[in-house]
Amino acid sequence: MYEGIVQDLIDELGRLPGIGPKSAQRIAFHIVQTESFDVSRLAEILTEVRDKVRFCEICGNVAEQSTCAICRDPRRDPAVICVVEEAKDVVAIERTREFRGRYHVLGGAISPIDGIGPEELRIRQLMERLADGVVQEVIIATDPNLEGEATATYLSRMLTTIGIRITRLASGLPVGGDLEYADEVTLGRAFEGRRVVS
Repeated sequence: MYEGIVQDLIDELGRLPGIGPKSAQRIAFHIVQTESFDVSRLAEILTEVRDKVRFCEICGNVAEQSTCAICRDPRRDPAVICVVEEAKDVVAIERTREFRGRYHVLGGAISPIDGIGPEELRIRQLMERLADGVVQEVIIATDPNLEGEATATYLSRMLTTIGIRITRLASGLPVGGDLEYADEVTLGRAFEGRRVVS
């Protein structure tokens, strides 16, 4: 434990997701010890983010306007929607430069343990987007974990009644991985998703 305000800073940093006590301490001491660190700029950016950033009315992605840049882009294919759990997943997919459709951010995944059911996610908004008949394919890109699989299964069952093509991102072995370290589900998925080598 440190004195007063330094401990308060460490405690506040430690409340951020992904930052444990050691990381919080390291960041706090970097701020305290580095004279060139612009604390006022950081405070200004944090305040600005709180004031300006919102979620896109259409897809739920992070935006500074009522709609995000992807939803406003006329070059994006409106017939294909990729459903993801969080806005950070949009960024990950965009980095691949492989997907040219639009997105729908659910705002999480079904997790009964955490009290998150389908009602807490943006599934109703997804169904509203699909009602006009423009969308031809929905790509389900939820995380390959228990919650993501439960969400994908729920969505698949819901969407099959509409008659839209439903696909799921392939999953399997990572590049550079070893078979001996792969879990049974991942290895099983790799076998299911195998393809002919030409």
